[in-house]
Amino acid sequence: MHKEPHYEHRVFMIWAAFRWVPLMFLIAPAMEAPLVSAPEPTVKPIKTWVGNASWYGPGFNGRKTANGEFFDCEALTAAHPHLPFGSRSACEHASGQFELVRINDRGPYQEGREIDVSYRVARKIG
Repeated sequence: MHKEPHYEHRVFMIWAAFRWVPLMFLIAPAMEAPLVSAPEPTVKPIKTWVGNASWYGPGFNGRKTANGEFFDCEALTAAHPHLPFGSRSACEHASGQFELVRINDRGPYQEGREIDVSYRVARKIG
């Protein structure tokens, strides 16, 4: 036999449901995310230098780099003798073309070169 819930219980459930309605209208607008994200601050370079770059490409594809990952000539990566692995560096050509690269290898090992970039970077910036 099914027993009908008590009147007090029903009143309590209705009261509990309706007490959240005003709170939803008061609290929810304050919790909304902004419609426009804040602009990211401009990143200032720690160091800048001018020098020659060289590139390495398909002949090294698939070989392990100094940080242990496999080289991909189509990745935006570069080799530098001193920058920490994972560092970002902007390589710019005299024409103004530039590309942001991630340091994942050591080199170049040729006198007069500052950085070795992947084949993809070399194609893009000239």
